[in-house]
Amino acid sequence: MKNLLLVREIYVDAFKDWTFKMLRKYFKVFSWICFSLIAIAAYALIYRIATGFAFD
Repeated sequence: MKNLLLVREIYVDAFKDWTFKMLRKYFKVFSWICFSLIAIAAYALIYRIATGFAFD
């Protein structure tokens, strides 16, 4: 039983910050993707306005 608790403690300590680091990377990638999609949408809108597209 003592060995099982020791293995559990080592496992918990090893992966303590793993989810936090993974979430930070995920949100960085997500924010860059959102920023690029907004930039593409702004470019498309400006292009349509500059070429005289009729927004009917």
